[in-house]
Amino acid sequence: MSRLTRRSALLSGLSAGLFLAAPRVTAAAIRANNSVRMGFVSCGGRANELMGAFGNVKDTDVTALCDPDEARLGKTKERFPKAKGFADLRKLIESPDVDAVVVATCNHWHCLAAIWAMQAGKDVYVEKPLSHSQWEGDQTVAAARKYNRICQVGTQQRSDPMQAEIKKFLHKDRSLGSLVSVRVNRYGVRGPIGKRPTPLAISDKVNYDLWLGPAQDEPIFRDNLQYDWHWDWNTGSGEMGNWGVHVLDDVRNVIFQDAVTLPKRILGGGGRVAWNDAGETPNVHFVYFDTGIAPVVIGLSNLTAGPDQKGSPKVPGPGSGYIGYFEGGRIEGQRGSAVAMDSDGKVIQRFKGTSGMGLHQQNFIDAVRSRDRSQLNTEVEVGHHSTGWCNLANIAFREGGKFSHETLMSIDLNIWQTLMKEMHEHLLAHQIRPDDAALKVSTMLTIDPTTGRFTGNSESANQWLKREYRKGYEVPELTTG
Repeated sequence: MSRLTRRSALLSGLSAGLFLAAPRVTAAAIRANNSVRMGFVSCGGRANELMGAFGNVKDTDVTALCDPDEARLGKTKERFPKAKGFADLRKLIESPDVDAVVVATCNHWHCLAAIWAMQAGKDVYVEKPLSHSQWEGDQTVAAARKYNRICQVGTQQRSDPMQAEIKKFLHKDRSLGSLVSVRVNRYGVRGPIGKRPTPLAISDKVNYDLWLGPAQDEPIFRDNLQYDWHWDWNTGSGEMGNWGVHVLDDVRNVIFQDAVTLPKRILGGGGRVAWNDAGETPNVHFVYFDTGIAPVVIGLSNLTAGPDQKGSPKVPGPGSGYIGYFEGGRIEGQRGSAVAMDSDGKVIQRFKGTSGMGLHQQNFIDAVRSRDRSQLNTEVEVGHHSTGWCNLANIAFREGGKFSHETLMSIDLNIWQTLMKEMHEHLLAHQIRPDDAALKVSTMLTIDPTTGRFTGNSESANQWLKREYRKGYEVPELTTG
């Protein structure tokens, strides 16, 4: 019997009735307290950044902290000595001293933690990506509707005022004419995460059952428990679900004005190459999206330009951003800045912004006070759609078969074929040839954007839309859609 089994048995029925008597957040209750009382689920690096951002918002107070890692909880308690500390997020969620819950856990916990909090009558700020699998994102949107909660997803660039300026420039003024295509980049170097001969020993200071939550109890062969969970399918979503959400959300926002929820077709490939580490998610990833309006392609790599180099390969446009190609020129955008150029490459207009941090948290608190979810810049359904592009991109990789140059070249699109040429040269720089067993390519997968399901010959990919949950940590089914 696993060392987790006894603890799981004790906790398995806890969530069912835990929240029935929990106080619901109302505008009147907040006015009575004169402050929005914040509970943070996780005391890791991102959570501490968010504590700082919310701390700069007037009339907010950190009243509760939670982390199954005693060391991380204890360190953050030193920062907020008056806050109550919990190992179990359910205890934080049921606390009458919490109005809003910030979920900054590993990806696999995002949806269940957010749903439990909304069931308890709390409002929720949940970090991106919203979901670890597409189905649970559907349930989180349904929870926000069923329990009438304010739920913001942490794609903070949406709150940068620059984005509204860009949308006016492109869509109201139509300064570049009609949209033709979009290229998205995410090139950022990350090192290997190690490959142990024996499973990683978990510290006694970590309540591992709570750390795992919905994830499976599988041996870990990387060197570190924290952060590098990003590159394990059991707990993370790879770089596509990490930075990919930000850059693709920018495209949905400023280029498509959220008119495209999910793509109609998708083809993707890549691999985890060069490192020989314990990671599972691709460190080289490329995807084609058919939106029905204009094609979008994304290239992603965590490798250096070559084995003897330190930086990322040079690519058209920002290394972490997008290029929107229009009939009258192009716009190149990234976090905090953008530049528009005419067809000859002459600069027409520059845009200067911020990361959106601080403003995004203020936006959430404003909506909590007004009880008006339409105020949110990344309301949960908006965040679900942007996360969906990344979930589908990961599915295309996982559904992929043997690398096929012919399949890739079947897409007759200049920006795609340019990207494929760049990727080919990038891989060769690391002595990775097209016949390398680690490389995969999917077929063209067809999606019904209204249901989020794969159709026709692509139906086998539906197996990746929902994960298996560990007993006691199942995401509740709130919608059959």
